[in-house]
Formats: sequence, C-alpha cells, structure tokens
Amino acid sequence: MADETQQRSVELHVPVLTRVEGEGALHLRIRDGQIEQLQLAIFEPPRLFEKFLEGRSYEEVPDLVARICGICPVAYQMSAVDALESLFGIDPGPWVQDMRRVLYCGEWIESHSLHIHLLAAPDFFGYDNVMAMAKDHPDEVRRGMHLQGLGNALIRLLGARSVHPVGVRVGGFHHAPDEREVDNLLRQLRDALPQAEAMVRWTAAIDLPERTQSFPSVACQSDDYPLVGGRIVSDRGLSIDKSAFEQQFAEHQEPHSTALYSLLDGQPYLVGPMARLNLHRDRLPAAVTHLMDSLPIDWPSANPFHGMVARAIEIYYALHEAIRLLGAYRRPAQPFVPVTPKAGTGFGCSEAPRGLLWHRYDVDAQGLITAARIVPPTSQNQARIEADLRESLTDFGLDQPDDALRQHCEQVIRNYDPCISCATHFLRLTTERL
Repeated sequence: MADETQQRSVELHVPVLTRVEGEGALHLRIRDGQIEQLQLAIFEPPRLFEKFLEGRSYEEVPDLVARICGICPVAYQMSAVDALESLFGIDPGPWVQDMRRVLYCGEWIESHSLHIHLLAAPDFFGYDNVMAMAKDHPDEVRRGMHLQGLGNALIRLLGARSVHPVGVRVGGFHHAPDEREVDNLLRQLRDALPQAEAMVRWTAAIDLPERTQSFPSVACQSDDYPLVGGRIVSDRGLSIDKSAFEQQFAEHQEPHSTALYSLLDGQPYLVGPMARLNLHRDRLPAAVTHLMDSLPIDWPSANPFHGMVARAIEIYYALHEAIRLLGAYRRPAQPFVPVTPKAGTGFGCSEAPRGLLWHRYDVDAQGLITAARIVPPTSQNQARIEADLRESLTDFGLDQPDDALRQHCEQVIRNYDPCISCATHFLRLTTERL
C-alpha cells in the first residue's frame, strides 16, 4: 500500500474526447476514498461572437449568429429574431411563426438523431464509436441516419441549406417554398412516423444506469410545447419574463474554465429535452403522450440518463408537429413583414436541442448593434454536469480502475450532449489519488 503521505497522480490523456462537440478536460482528485476536487474545464479560447456583432446591422444578425454552431444554427437565429422583433414591436404573423416552428423541428430531429446514434448509444452498447456499433446494429443506425436526413431536409426547405441556413430574416423569411416541395417532404415525414416510434421504444429498452438526483428543470413556456419565445419557468416555482433572465440567473467565471457557469438561486439547474418533458408533458399531442405512457419510464424523471429517451420522444413530437403545420401550408404572397428599427434593448429566448438559449441585444436608432449577450445551453448545464459527475462517480465506486472511471465520466458528460464550442473541445482526465 502506498504511503498515505505521498501523492499518487495518474494522468490519462485523450487529446480530443470522441463523440462530443469541442474540447475540454476533467480533473478529478480523490483523497481517502472521497472526491476532494472535480473540475470540468473548458479551455477553448473564447469565440467573441458577441463582440463581432457590435456595429453590425440588425439585418445581419440572423446570418452571423448561425455561424456559432454547425449543429444548431437555427436555435441562434430563432433567439435572435425573437429578441429583435420584441424590441421593434413586430408581429410577423401566424404563417411566419408556424414556419419557424417547422424549421426548428428540423433542427431538433437532426441534432437529436446525431446525438442518440453517433454520440450516446455506443456508450450503452459497449462500442467505441458508431461504426463499430453499426456492424451489429445496422438497422438501428440506418434508421437514425434516415431521420437525421429528414431533419436536414426540413431545414433546407425554409433555410435554403441545412448547415448555417440563410433563409431567416428579422420579420420572417427571405423565401417561401413551393407547395410541391412541401407536399413531397410531407409524404416523407408521414412515412417516417413508424420509424420514429420504433426508435423511441428502442432507446427506452436500453439498459440505462439507475440514478436519481435532485435538480431544478428550466425551460421556456408558451401555449404549445416550447420552441420559440415565451416565459422562462422552472419546476421549483420560477416564472419570469425573458427580460428578467439576468436578474434571476447568475453567471460567474471559474478559474479552470473559459465558459461561464450559470446558477439559479445559487444552485445548478438542468436545461434541455429532459427539462422540457419534465415541465411540459401536458403540452404534447395525444399521440406522443400515448407513446410515453407505454414506456417503462415515469415523467417527470429525476434520472439524468433518461435524457437520451427524451431526445427520442422529441424527435417523434417534432415529426408530428411538422406534419401538422405543413399539412395546412399555403404559400403567402410575401414571407415577411416590413421592419422599422428603433433604439432600445431586446430580449429573446428559444429552446435549442440542448436547452434554453437566451439573447439580449442593445440597438441604436439606425438599427446597429451596440452590445450583445448570448447565453447558450451548454454553459448553463456545465454546473449540473459537474454535480452529476460528483454524485454518479460516488455511486459508481471511486475505487474503480482509472480507465473505468474515465469511461464513466465520459458517458455522463456525453449524456448531456454538450456543445462545448458553443459554450466558449474533451477529454483529458487527470486523476489524483491521495
């Protein structure tokens, strides 16, 4: 047995953590069988998008913020237009609002499909990557990639392309698709419903770890299942206007991370698909709730590993919602309303695939951005991920071999689908046993 006065330091280096967006590191120090220090470090350089926006016209904002993320550009566009239209006093009308939901449904489908099949599922089946998993589960992987492709097709329908779409503008869209395009895609979406249902049942049947943790769930709230705009609520009684976000949610800098930590009442909180289901199951259509009732999971759930099932359920929902809205599609004479900028501050929020995405813009009388603040979901989840790691590692067993600890940590982190680049790339793990 090592002398207790000596420090045994084991360093495991994985320069880029596979199957997450971005790079980061985890430092874990164990002393006398207890976690003494646990730090999820984000060390990417800040990307400075908020400063890039200063001096640019409000008209440029949707295209610029779409470059923040290649996986969920629509989310950044939707929060931005929500903020700017709120400031300018613009109601783009029901057609625009409906098509924005369709566009967002496309992003949920493609992002959730990628996470489930390429990033998360290999962990639970014991594979290093999706290519290895596909050899034994080809039909499941093929089904996931088909659904992901349908999500991209929905984004292209209204955004002109699926990566960094350019179809969105303040006041509406630059172009309205032809009705024949819509009808063709609508048939494909309807044909995919049985596949999506089967995928939900497949994820719910995976032998997921049994973990029960306590955390607030936070999401937007509107009349429908939340996508764009609305109030910000929690399951602990919070209900605020989006303009009050900065008064309720406190961000702070930790020395080990270039991403800010966000706390609610001094505590970590959860955003994302599981938080949305925990809060808004009653806003789902009957077909989705009926499917949920047939699963061996009770909602609301306190098991973070149910996040993958929640993503699958949201894919099924997004298909239903896109079908509902496109089923009544009529091409408008003009896909946008006129915009007259004015000076002031606008606040916007929407539900990115990974959770609540909040924007604030200060604008001058000419419509130029003088200041911007963007709070992405991954930075909001960072404190929750650390809390989850601390609890789940203790349950897993701190006396486990270092390789087992590293694999468990990666599984926990990947479960949140973190877009680390948006938050400011993972995983270098340093374990110290004292």
